[in-house]
Amino acid sequence: MTDMSLFFAENVAQADEVEVVVSDRYKDKDGKTLAWCLRAISEDENDELRNAATKRVKGKNGVQVPETDYAAYLGRLIAACVIYPNLNDTALQTSYGVKGAPALVRKMLLSGEYATLAAKVQEINGFDRDLSEMADEVKN
Repeated sequence: MTDMSLFFAENVAQADEVEVVVSDRYKDKDGKTLAWCLRAISEDENDELRNAATKRVKGKNGVQVPETDYAAYLGRLIAACVIYPNLNDTALQTSYGVKGAPALVRKMLLSGEYATLAAKVQEINGFDRDLSEMADEVKN
């Protein structure tokens, strides 16, 4: 259990891209439902997204404290993880009358579809697993 090379970057399995059908409203020219392609992100990327959605607000006793806008963070997280469709495509954004990937994905999807996408993004990034579950895997 002392082979540290097992933890070297070149030995880590890369997270696979995942396809998921988010909505049956988007179809190709043959009528087949389109899948969205997602990727996992690193904690460095996640930290940047969280910081971008965090503002300093007055807390108790007038002290400034950080407060994360969870909806803004989730929108940024989803936008960062969606590979296809390209949410940064300006023509796509223009077609929906919005600017920015988080605004676009909210405009494109119905509430339940957005929730499905959010759940899948959280799952592929490991947010769906708790520590006891991971500990059980290590024991086996």
